[in-house]
Amino acid sequence: MTQSIVLQIGQCGNQIGAQFWASALKEHSSHDSRGLYSDAISSFFRNVDGIDQCNMSVRVPPAKIQQLRARAVLIDMEEGVLNNLLRSNLGELFLSTELIGDVSGAGNNWATGFHFYGERHKDRIVEAVRKEAEMCDCLQSFFILHSMGGGTGSGLGTRTLALLAEHFPEVYRFVVPVYPSNDDDVITSPYNTVLAMNQITEHANCVVPAENQALSRLCAASDTAKVDTIRSHVSEGKEKAFNRMNSLVSKVILDITASARFEGTLNVDINEISMNLVPFPRAHYLLPAIAPLATPKIPQQRHLDAIFSDVLSPSHALCSADLRKGTYLACAMLVRGNVQVSDIRRNIDKLSEQMNFIHWNKDGWKTGLCNVPPVKQMFSVLALSNNTCIKYTFTELQSRFNKLFQRKAHLHHYLSVDGMELEQVNEASTSLQDQISLYDELENSQPVQFYRPRVM
Repeated sequence: MTQSIVLQIGQCGNQIGAQFWASALKEHSSHDSRGLYSDAISSFFRNVDGIDQCNMSVRVPPAKIQQLRARAVLIDMEEGVLNNLLRSNLGELFLSTELIGDVSGAGNNWATGFHFYGERHKDRIVEAVRKEAEMCDCLQSFFILHSMGGGTGSGLGTRTLALLAEHFPEVYRFVVPVYPSNDDDVITSPYNTVLAMNQITEHANCVVPAENQALSRLCAASDTAKVDTIRSHVSEGKEKAFNRMNSLVSKVILDITASARFEGTLNVDINEISMNLVPFPRAHYLLPAIAPLATPKIPQQRHLDAIFSDVLSPSHALCSADLRKGTYLACAMLVRGNVQVSDIRRNIDKLSEQMNFIHWNKDGWKTGLCNVPPVKQMFSVLALSNNTCIKYTFTELQSRFNKLFQRKAHLHHYLSVDGMELEQVNEASTSLQDQISLYDELENSQPVQFYRPRVM
């Protein structure tokens, strides 16, 4: 059985991580009511007591999780989020050696996170990851959770990614970044995002992005009764609204790793995602979409065929990019629940008639089937689309970046940090343009052909 380590960096990354660990425990306890430690739960948890039984409860009042420890490293340059997590029901999942904190924060400045805190804490980060890695029998992947628009998440998050690439080059690096909205209240977020993108383009094996704007829209549509959902979404307050958004991102991670945690008819190994969906090293951005839009508290039952259609529509995507405007380089359908392979094949045959695949990848589908559904759902589907439409998101980001950079607005805050040079900003800008050009070239290489795919 392979293992994965989760690295939660910054406020956003740690909040998503908290949702992930709580949901993962609920899935395992729902699947195994006896609370036995098994290969499935060992993929993300260690059993420190070495006995078969473990407490997987996260119910209120707080239950002791004495036997389990998360395979995780938690990093934040402000103590508040880490302290709140330690005081929560999940607090005993984490050891002090897995927490790396500071007191002043990165001030929404990528350079401060990457250079100042990256240099200060790089040895602690590498040592914490190494200790976790040594407690794995077969370490397969890292999941790096962070935001792109702030300082710690974007700066220290990508510095951590670079450290992983340097010290653990053989371990797959899956990055789950959250992009800021177009109207983000951090005025320097375009700088932070473009500088961070340069790093994840160079050092990640797969990037599964989410956007705050799309997440907010999905939250408003996640209830079975839209009007009631929107009303509750507005009245529930910012904290609960962010929790709902974070739970959507955590669900993507749960679905990607479901085959590593549970049995299935067509289990997909994590490294197969990279091998089958990334034709070129830099074309590794996989756009996620989930269906149904439901939570354990708000179950939603949809017909299976409708769910397959939903995950290719903009209304279920975690990014604002419209898949219908681009060309597919590859696409994966990761299905969970009591679903027949023939049902998957039938739906893929039907959907392929509406999709544009690039001419040299006529067998561009990857399918996975895990028999264990999400909690209180019959089945679910996660689509991961490698689609050239991501260039429109990048083009919009480039426009926002150029509005600041052409006037050198706020740039002095970055250049005043030791180790930061103007050349790094120019390099990041060039890297973004290269990404846009890459997807342009792929989309326009030859006329797109329709085909009947072979299901892998």
